[in-house]
Amino acid sequence: MKATAQLFNLLRSVAGRALAIAIIGVFASYALFGNNGVLAWGDYSRRLDEKRQELALLKEEKAQLANRVALLHPRNANPDMVDELVRRDLGLAQPDEVIIPLD
Repeated sequence: MKATAQLFNLLRSVAGRALAIAIIGVFASYALFGNNGVLAWGDYSRRLDEKRQELALLKEEKAQLANRVALLHPRNANPDMVDELVRRDLGLAQPDEVIIPLD
């Protein structure tokens, strides 16, 4: 009976420390292996580089589209751009032109 009481007292005194160590272990493992942990840093860096490249391509495409929109402004439309759109969208051609389809 006395040995059981001593064992129980020993476990009670160690339980708080064990719980604290377990909690610290959980937080430490999450800091290393979690979604925002140290080991995920390389993946974030790689994804950031990919997104920067994608952003550069989108900016280039936006600049091209802005240029085409400027060429089609109603007050000063570029005749070559208008001619290209009319031929492409409406399929119109001059009687003396030869059309070579490039499929």
